[in-house]
Amino acid sequence: MGKIVKSGKSFKGCVEYCMLKNKAEVLYAEGVRAEDIRQAIADFNMQRKLNTDLGQAVGHIALNFSPEDALKLTDEKMLAIALEYLDRMKIMDTQMLIVKHNDTKHPHLHIVYNRVNNQAKTIKDSMQRWDNVKASKALTLKHSLHLSQGKQHVNRLRLKGPDQVKYQLYDAIRAVSQKVRNMDELQQQLKKQGIGMQYKYKSGTQEVQGISFSKGQYKFKGSEIDRSMSYGRLSSAIRQRITQEQQQQARPSLADQLRQRIRENGQQQAPTLSHGTGNRGHSLIGTLLEQSNFGGQGPQDDSEFYRKRKKKGQYISR
Repeated sequence: MGKIVKSGKSFKGCVEYCMLKNKAEVLYAEGVRAEDIRQAIADFNMQRKLNTDLGQAVGHIALNFSPEDALKLTDEKMLAIALEYLDRMKIMDTQMLIVKHNDTKHPHLHIVYNRVNNQAKTIKDSMQRWDNVKASKALTLKHSLHLSQGKQHVNRLRLKGPDQVKYQLYDAIRAVSQKVRNMDELQQQLKKQGIGMQYKYKSGTQEVQGISFSKGQYKFKGSEIDRSMSYGRLSSAIRQRITQEQQQQARPSLADQLRQRIRENGQQQAPTLSHGTGNRGHSLIGTLLEQSNFGGQGPQDDSEFYRKRKKKGQYISR
């Protein structure tokens, strides 16, 4: 439910976006004067000057909840989850602003924080995306919230910028990977759609260590798009699909099995193929289908087969 937002170097645009949105509500503020937007911006900028070496001091995270949880999510509940999320993300001892937006069907919060903490130290963000996944999943399970069913259910129309491109890449790679036979073909087919595919090699070798995809000005590692889009998982999925297709092609069809059985039995008996009630002979095809477990019936031994036929008033000469 967490979404890391890149906000650049200025608090002004980020704070204005969060606080000026229609029906926005400030749920929590620490170290900033939230009564006035200009004062809040000035407070953030004053503390960032304590560490001028940090270029991007603006921290911005959106916490999104499912519409299915809307009725049980009070402002107090959402705030408590947000503060626990920040603790798990190790974002603490710094200025922050938590604002609730009411412009969508799903409840969501925007968290603005200063990456320059109260001791003028930098709050690191190198592992944020991975920490975000772990924290979001843990809190979803802990508070019995609705668990998303995957990227297929994301509303693409609401996405913008890098998130929009990321999902475009996900949809395209997923579709094309179901049709190609190897990674080279995948690269060629994606290129036709304006998507670049680049490999990362182990230093000094031709061993592939990773993969990335690009479209326009945006570029993402495969695992950033989705875990299934990493080089290892993507190439493995293609190989497994090809193997399964080859096995299915090599496996004889039911019709082929029947023809083979008929040829094998042709020299032993002259089978009657009639299904009419006037003919007491049993159909060879019917027998073969029963023996092949066709229609969900299990195989029967001869004595059971003839016993059941006899009960129905049928006599079959052996």
